[in-house]
Amino acid sequence: MNLEIDVLIIYSDKDNEAGGGQAGWVTQFKKFLDLMLTQVLGSKPNILLKSEYDNMTSPKLDNAATLVSILSPDFIQSGQCLDNLETFYQAAEASGKNRNRVFKVFKNPLSVQEQPPRLRELIGYEMYQLDSETGEVREYTDYFSSEAERQYWMKMVDLAYDIYDTLLQLKGTEAKGEVKNIYKRKTIYLAETGHDLSVQRNIIKRELQRHGYIVTPNQTLPGNIHDLEKMVKRDLEDASLSIHLIGAAYGEIPDGSDRSIVDLQNRYAAEKSQRVGKEQFTRLIWISPVLVNASDRQRAFIDNIKRDTEAQEGAEILQTPLEDFKNIMREELLEADEKKALDETGGKSVYLVHDRVDHQEVKPIIEAIEKSGYKVLIPAFEGELLDLRQKHINNLRNFDTAIIYKGKVNDQWVRMKVLDLLKAPGFGRKKPIKGKAVLTNMNSGLNLDAFKNQNLRVVQADPRDVAEKVKSLLEEFNN
Repeated sequence: MNLEIDVLIIYSDKDNEAGGGQAGWVTQFKKFLDLMLTQVLGSKPNILLKSEYDNMTSPKLDNAATLVSILSPDFIQSGQCLDNLETFYQAAEASGKNRNRVFKVFKNPLSVQEQPPRLRELIGYEMYQLDSETGEVREYTDYFSSEAERQYWMKMVDLAYDIYDTLLQLKGTEAKGEVKNIYKRKTIYLAETGHDLSVQRNIIKRELQRHGYIVTPNQTLPGNIHDLEKMVKRDLEDASLSIHLIGAAYGEIPDGSDRSIVDLQNRYAAEKSQRVGKEQFTRLIWISPVLVNASDRQRAFIDNIKRDTEAQEGAEILQTPLEDFKNIMREELLEADEKKALDETGGKSVYLVHDRVDHQEVKPIIEAIEKSGYKVLIPAFEGELLDLRQKHINNLRNFDTAIIYKGKVNDQWVRMKVLDLLKAPGFGRKKPIKGKAVLTNMNSGLNLDAFKNQNLRVVQADPRDVAEKVKSLLEEFNN
């Protein structure tokens, strides 16, 4: 199979019409997907729009690894789009490798009945803007707004990781080194499940990836016990947490073993718990409360987990509704991250929000903050665009006090940063904000009226007294 194209994007021409000085929606989508996949893969992927593909290869669509369908009312009314979809499925089926190769992206909401039958069972990626209060649906025009950060980009992260998984399986290669973790966070081993929980596992996997975790295993587990043990133990070695979902199905049994893959993964994880201790490695085990169709062997396996002290080593075992388990999982992960952030900042951190053009001017401010006994969080200015944005979001989650510095930037820049502070709770922070301020020089021309009723202090200072003003401001916020 010659899969020279990594991602082929099919869409209705109407969905890529340019307007308002911007490129078409699908062209923008391709640009951002290229950016994300490049970061995940560590190399530039070959992504083509169908219009580009038409000019260079066969009509069978048999040299594309994955297909992304941009769903909209215009897509489902396009005979050409539906024909392309069917052609790709036929080529994938003929190759014998047709698992997880098609992805559906919603440019607009569509009911299940409106979607092509081939796509109805797939989990989609919603890339439109939905107003939770009015129910109004809009297309994104500002791809770097707070709303886009929580919806468009998080779904783009999901899609990039899922395409990566498929490319890895199709090309039959080991990951080159380690898949790049965009958000520089820890590895979680999400154990493979029986067939009855595969959809639930995929949902949890995407949620973990959305929060920036590396999730392993990132390729299909081997079918023989020797290779399976080697791969699972390797992946577990990098993980600080493993999650095991156990339902009614016992799971596949690899060659050379009398135990299922589900059972074996749990045993290997328990062995690591005994070896390194629960401070370094913990396990969450969820057992479905509905086991009506479980075999005798599966029931025996579950009973053993509940009563075997070794199997329970370092584990929290829950037999609750799945949504309750997911809430517990979120709390455990977020609380661990928040505790880490608290340890790093001592509960006293100031996010000094400023632009690159003012980086020299803020050095006396940084010094004044540090002399007052605070850790200074600052934006990043070097690196990939998404890395910079994520650093900003991490700072928004963790600061105690925020100071926006207006030097050479305009009022619009300041308003955008004030909006980010207002939206900080939406980025996952839980602790209260002690204080927010805009700091500017005496002659900045800042429109002070624009920031009234924002629970925000506006402080004007000249370079000679800026250190004293900063010290007084922090004392005020912490009283």
